[in-house]
Amino acid sequence: MSGGQFHVHGPHDHEMEHAAQHEPKGLAGQLAVITAVLATVGACFSYMGGATQANAGLYKNNAAITKTEAANRWNYFQAKSSKQNMAELAMDLTTSDDQKAKYREKIARYESEKNEIKTQAEALEAKSAEWDHKSEEQLHEHHRWAQATTVLQVSIALAAIALLTRRRWMEGATVIAGVVGIALGVAAWFHF
Repeated sequence: MSGGQFHVHGPHDHEMEHAAQHEPKGLAGQLAVITAVLATVGACFSYMGGATQANAGLYKNNAAITKTEAANRWNYFQAKSSKQNMAELAMDLTTSDDQKAKYREKIARYESEKNEIKTQAEALEAKSAEWDHKSEEQLHEHHRWAQATTVLQVSIALAAIALLTRRRWMEGATVIAGVVGIALGVAAWFHF
């Protein structure tokens, strides 16, 4: 310090200054950089895996809701069919031409309503199938992201083993596992 004052550095201060002035070299430095890169990429892959898993659940939920709506429409269709059947029976049992004409109108109306309800129910079933398909796609993509994240975690573990054992071939295994993990992430990105 300036001004002639006395200053004592602790052992921790000395190590911090030494670390700041000397970057890690050799195996330890390389593994530190590799591990940092792999951990960052792995965190991104993990996020994408969670997002696709959530999407798969939401899409499956939408499929179930839409399927229920379709079932409700089919139940309504059945109710109209029952009413139509009752009107047909009543028409067959009546002898009055006025009553028969009234029942024919009802039968025609029920038939028309049933056709509209059937169209709606079939559209809802198609939409439900579409949601199911989207859910399956997201689930497949989630599995790819999970595989990529797992391989990157194994790669980071290999880096720790390489650092502890000081084996260069383990550093190579770390890089190979990292490349495989990144390749799986790329496959997930492009929906393979």
